Formats: sequence, C-alpha cells, structure tokens
Amino acid sequence: MGEWGFLSSLLGKVQSHSTVVGKVWMTVLFIFRIMVLGAGAEKVWSDEQSNMICNTKQPGCKNVCYDHAFPISHIRFWVLQIIFVSTPTLVYLGHVMHVIHKENKLRQRLSQAGNEMGKMPKYSDEKGHVKIKGDLLASYMVNILFRILLEIAFIVGQYYLYGFVLDPKIECSRAPCPFTVECFMSRPTEKTIFIIFMLVVACTSLLLNVVEIFYLICSKKDATETVSPTTMHSLKGTVK
Repeated sequence: MGEWGFLSSLLGKVQSHSTVVGKVWMTVLFIFRIMVLGAGAEKVWSDEQSNMICNTKQPGCKNVCYDHAFPISHIRFWVLQIIFVSTPTLVYLGHVMHVIHKENKLRQRLSQAGNEMGKMPKYSDEKGHVKIKGDLLASYMVNILFRILLEIAFIVGQYYLYGFVLDPKIECSRAPCPFTVECFMSRPTEKTIFIIFMLVVACTSLLLNVVEIFYLICSKKDATETVSPTTMHSLKGTVK
C-alpha cells in the first residue's frame, strides 16, 4: 500500500474542494479500489502464471499461452484504471491550487493598499476553502466528464480483453506449442469474484459521477432562482 500513499495524499486534498457526491466518490476510490487492490487482489493474482498448468512440457509454451489469454494482467489493468480515472481530478486540484495562490496574493495587495482596490477574491476565503462556481465550476464539470469517459472506456476495454468471468481452461495453439494446448488457471472462482467486485465498484463510481453532474446542475439552478429575486429587488431600488 506504500506505493499508493502519494496518490492518496493528493486525492485527499481534493475532498475539501469537492461536492458531497464528490466526497462519496473519493471514499469509494480509496476504500473499495485502492485498499482492496493493495490488500487482497494482488495476493490473489500473485500466482496467476506460476501456478498455471498446461498439458505439455514444451519450453516457452506456457508463457505464450498466458500472454495470449492475458495481454495485460488484471492487477496492472486496474492500476492503470485508477491512475487514469484519478488524473482529471488531479488536474482540477492543480487549477484549485492556482486559484487559491492567485487570490492569496490578491489579499496581500488589498491589505497593503488599505482595501482601496476594487477587485476582491471571489473563489476562495482566507482559510483556503473554495466555492465551486464560474471557472472552477467549469473545470470541475470537465473533470467529471473525463472521469465518466475514462471509466466507460476501461469497463468496455476489460470486457473485450478478457470478459467478466474467468474461464479456468485456456486453449492455445501458438508457437512453440506443438499442438493445441490446454492450460488451467489457478483459483478461477476466487479471481472471478474479484473481477465482478471491481466491475461493480467501477459501475458505482460511474453512477456517482453521473449523479454529481445532476447535483451540480440542480444546485446551480437553485442558486440562480434564489439570487434572481434579490437582484431584481435591488435593481428596482436603484431605479427608484
């Protein structure tokens, strides 16, 4: 789990700049993907090639049969999935850090000028908490859309690479195998359970991303409806 520490610490910083649904998505990522992958799945797949049994002793045949059945290991595939799905969130974090840095510098100039400047920070407060609106809202929405696209791409990719159920028997006729060789994977049922579990978690993550988009749209609509009457009242007072 040590190799996930840096990524987890970066993603942890995003939680304070996310919506409620975004925090739930992050929890699912931490507990049901990173922790399960590091604590359980790696041990289940540690013997996937060494314990595979083939009905031939031809040197190299087992290696090419394994490569034919699994062009990329499930573990490495899921690691890539987590990294790619997390990347848009890290880009959003970089945008947030940039905005906070700019507005902190603006606060310093305001304090030196004695609040005579007209421009005020609009995205962050003095404690570094941001409001998701304007450019940050657009950046956050793009982040979610990319997460959805990447999640779908990896789910479809997993289906076309090796399906969602692990077949215990692998038939292979590649050279240097002398004939059509049958190989048998170790613990296929246990591995299938992990495959289905990771698929369910990926679908849950995808659903949370879709829910978060609707949450942001509804929140923005409610905020507009709340502000509009006040704004109209102010305009009427100005006209009078």
